[in-house]
Amino acid sequence: MKIIIFSLGLALSLVACIKKAPDYAVFTGKIDNLDIKEITLAKADRSFSKKIAVDPNGTFADTIKADPGLYLLTAGKNRSSVYLYNGSAVNITADAKDFNASLNVSGKGAAATNYMIFKNKKTAELKGEGMDVYKLEEADFKNKFKEINKTLNAKLDTAQGITPAFKSLEKRNLNYDYLLELSRYAGGYHRQWAKKRGYKASEEFLAELKEIDLNNDIDFYFSSAYKKLVHRHYNEEIKQLIKKESIDYGLVKVTVYSTIPNQTIKNELIFSGAENQIYNTEKFEDFYNIFMGASTNEENNAKITEIYNQLIKLNKGQRSPKFVDYENNAGGTLSLDDLKGKYIFIDVWATWCGPCVAELPYLKRLEKEYSGKNISFLSISMDDQKDHDKWTKMIADKGLGGIQVLADSAFKSQFIQDYEIRSIPRFILIDPEGLIVTQHAPRPSSPEIIDLFNSLNI
Repeated sequence: MKIIIFSLGLALSLVACIKKAPDYAVFTGKIDNLDIKEITLAKADRSFSKKIAVDPNGTFADTIKADPGLYLLTAGKNRSSVYLYNGSAVNITADAKDFNASLNVSGKGAAATNYMIFKNKKTAELKGEGMDVYKLEEADFKNKFKEINKTLNAKLDTAQGITPAFKSLEKRNLNYDYLLELSRYAGGYHRQWAKKRGYKASEEFLAELKEIDLNNDIDFYFSSAYKKLVHRHYNEEIKQLIKKESIDYGLVKVTVYSTIPNQTIKNELIFSGAENQIYNTEKFEDFYNIFMGASTNEENNAKITEIYNQLIKLNKGQRSPKFVDYENNAGGTLSLDDLKGKYIFIDVWATWCGPCVAELPYLKRLEKEYSGKNISFLSISMDDQKDHDKWTKMIADKGLGGIQVLADSAFKSQFIQDYEIRSIPRFILIDPEGLIVTQHAPRPSSPEIIDLFNSLNI
């Protein structure tokens, strides 16, 4: 009995002494002739990014605590894919003067990175220079990329030291690479580079693309090709919906993304660009409600809620933010309160903004039609003070009417920040009491602006 107890205790001691696999990867290297003080290692999905200090002689070393997968190493103008996983210890050496030719990768787990380097070089070699490959006819194009796929699969099968997990993911990724090229070809590349304006891909050519499972979150985070295919699919839905309904891009986007079956993919896509789009969406309350009903990511939800609470303060009936003593092109200065007693239609613009300048003829026509009515037309320029002369010259050259003022600090102006303006042109309507009618008024070129004015008996 004692012997048994002793043996059991010894076994437990031995188990306790076994080292756990580290929860980090070691990344070291030396890049000669590197004239920068740090390099960057980041994941394509932006879930991880780290700057790594480089010694004067080009050496660096760091531990990376992040999910296993492909990373992009950026060293000045040079880039390379690096595969890391917990327990790997990858070392790279290179000469910045001829980075790709001199790049060498060694250490535990280096096999996957060396495969990626081979893959990039071989694909470029077989694909050929420039965009000539997209001039090929459908059958020849397919055969070209099937050849690339076959070559890379063969290399993957014979490569030593690559983990089974990576091989499994990469085999699927190679298929996505192939399908992405078909998508590019059919989506416009062949039409553009072969100069075939009326080209439309055949059903046979598109058949493989229709078989893609768009709900694989594992592949979504491993394969940039798969992620692009998912994006392309939903972007096409967005494009088609915009054609059918006259609602803005942000609202269409959040509506389409809210229908994605896979919650992980839905969370990422519905948040992509949402922080900007909610600012530029007239029906931001609808945007917010759709977003919150679809997203389960608490951090993202908190960010959008914070913006929503800021925008609520600019709703109809709220008192408008003010500006004081902006330079008036007609002479002197102007404050928003100087215009109280009339409706104020505000055009936030800049001389460098093409869409803004395109609205100017319509704005002039609007000013003429409503001359003598209970409304003032105020144009606030976002031009920097250094471009003051460009502002005054465009006013003169284009014969701009209304009231022309220059914001005191361009986009950093308090009035602009108070209105949460992230892009221009932007149109705002304020009532005679200084209350907001709408923070997203229709453009002068839109027939809806006349409908709005008529509804207010202007």
